[in-house]
Amino acid sequence: MEAKAIVRNVRMTPRKMKLLCDLIRGKDANTAMAIIENTPKAASEVMAKLLKSAMANAENNFNMNGGALYVKEAHVAPGPVMKRVMPRAQGRAFRILKRTSHVTVVLAEKE
Repeated sequence: MEAKAIVRNVRMTPRKMKLLCDLIRGKDANTAMAIIENTPKAASEVMAKLLKSAMANAENNFNMNGGALYVKEAHVAPGPVMKRVMPRAQGRAFRILKRTSHVTVVLAEKE
């Protein structure tokens, strides 16, 4: 039995989000939450909200034991890229890529 939560189109690069996913993968849910809350990264706020949502889904929708949950999967996929233009010297224009992410967290119960 698995419970998951997905957040789409987060306005943060997948590379930044992946750092936190790598930290919490395989940890139990409460430890993962403590790691996220004590990590000074921009992605911490989004990941904390996502993990809380996955834990609530597990407890309310699947009647899983909240104390026995662990992070089975945590992965990031690139979302749509917004393309913007930055004016540069001598009439040139450089392209700015504003990347987005789709983040998935899957929780399971320990046996």
